[in-house]
This record gives sequence, structure tokens and C-alpha cells, in this order.
Amino acid sequence: MRIEGPAKPGLRMESADGGRLVLLQGTVPVLLARQRATHRGVHYARTGRYASPLPPLRAERARAAAESAAPGSAEWSERWAAYAEAGLRAAADGPLHAGEWLLAPDAHRWFVDANWPKLLAHDPDRGHLTWFGYGDPVEDARDLLPLRALSHPEAPRVKAYRRQYREGVLPPVFAWWISGLNSPVLLDGHDRLTAALAEGGRPQVLLLSRAADAAWVARWAERPVLEYEKRVAALKGPLAPARIANESRMLAAQLRSLVHAYDLTRAWPFPGGVPGWDAAAAAHVPGWAPDADR
Repeated sequence: MRIEGPAKPGLRMESADGGRLVLLQGTVPVLLARQRATHRGVHYARTGRYASPLPPLRAERARAAAESAAPGSAEWSERWAAYAEAGLRAAADGPLHAGEWLLAPDAHRWFVDANWPKLLAHDPDRGHLTWFGYGDPVEDARDLLPLRALSHPEAPRVKAYRRQYREGVLPPVFAWWISGLNSPVLLDGHDRLTAALAEGGRPQVLLLSRAADAAWVARWAERPVLEYEKRVAALKGPLAPARIANESRMLAAQLRSLVHAYDLTRAWPFPGGVPGWDAAAAAHVPGWAPDADR
């Protein structure tokens, strides 16, 4: 989707030297983070000030969407993507800014089944996300960072969503890929996420990201296409049509992955640089002192 503006969104990443990051909503920090110097992960602290840029979902909309398209199907995902796109375009405190964006199911299999249950058991406001393992605590290997604390599984709104999950009509959650965190954050659907996990299931996720540049996609597509052409040209005999069909499916998957590649998230300079970031951390998460080397 093409977004014409604004040049600087209401929900945005800003950065300072030393891997210091802050997610601002308007002028309010909602998440501070510092990348580890060892590239093993990121320390983060939520401030408790985040508010979803999308309006609350009514049960009638969830059931109507499930009646018009099978939940989890491509058509169902497209309908929910259109809903979220319209809401984010209208939001003053959302992440969209000028450029090309994607909003679709995860095309890169980012989410690991074994990591989903960790969110209910281990989701501290001041914590750490491990990258690639590296011997860090196993509970820190999570694939999604909520921007506010998850509600109790027995909270009234969560219980209503748990009923929708059992009925098969629970809407997806909407996440945003942030390259500086090497993780998606949860834009909307914190209670829906809790509901799905409390029922022993997994949420459907639609992932927002900046779209990769078309020239980059074309350049990286050249080699897979040339290799495909060589392999197909060498196929002979009665099994050739079936093998060509299989090669075509694999090429299509490769090209689809490139088209849906996540581009780097833009980050604006944080006013005041390192001293400004340190002052913001002291003011909004007092006592938090992330060690970039650990």
C-alpha cells in the first residue's frame, strides 16, 4: 500500500548512539530499548503509556467477517488487512508515514510455535529479548513484544475474546515489524492475543512493515530466476512436466518471499542524543539501567 504522508508519524522510532532506541507516541515514550553490544539481543522497558491507534473491535464485526470468509483464509486476512489499513490511515498516533508498506500474514515464518506460550508466562515490563539464542535464558526467546502488559486470562474482555476463539471467529492481532528491535511489536489486539494463548491456541497475526524497494527485489530475484531456467532446461523425459511444476512452485515461493521482504524501519534522531535518551529513561522508567554488554 502506498502512503502519501505524513513525513513523520505519531507513533515512531527515534534513536541515539550506542544502540539506544525509543518508541514515541506523540511526545510520550511508550518503549525504551538498548541493543546489546554483543548483538545477542535488546533490553527494553515499557512505560505503560501505549494506546492502540485502532478503535476497539465489536463482536458483531468479528462474526460478520467470519460469515463472509473462512477465518484464516486469504480472503479473511485481506478483509482484516483492509480494516486495519483504513484505521491506521485515519489515526493520528499510528506508525504510517510516506512510502510503501505491507500489511499481510507473516511470509517469513518468523513466529516459532514453541515461543508462543512464553508470552503468558514471561512478559515483564522491563525485560530482554534474545536474538538467535546464544545461551541466554530460554524464556527470553520470544517472537513478539507487546507494548503494554497483557491482561489476566480471566479479565472480562479477555473472557469475551476467549469465547470468540472457541467459536472460531476471533479477529487477528496486528503487529509491526521494527528492525531495530529485530522483532515485531503488538500494535493492536493485546487482549485477543491473551485469549488465544489462554485457550491453548495461537493468534492469527497480520504484520505491518515497510515494503522493500522494487529495485532491491528485482536485483535479488535475478539469480533465483536464472537458476530456475537452467534447471528446467535440463529436465527431460516423461517426468519432466511434474518436475517443472515443482520447480515453478519453489520459484514462486522464493519470489513471494522477496516481494514480502521487510525493509528497515525508519528511526528519527532522538532530541538530545545520548544524554537526552538517558534523561528520558530516568524519568519514565526510574531505576532501569540496561547494560549493553550483557
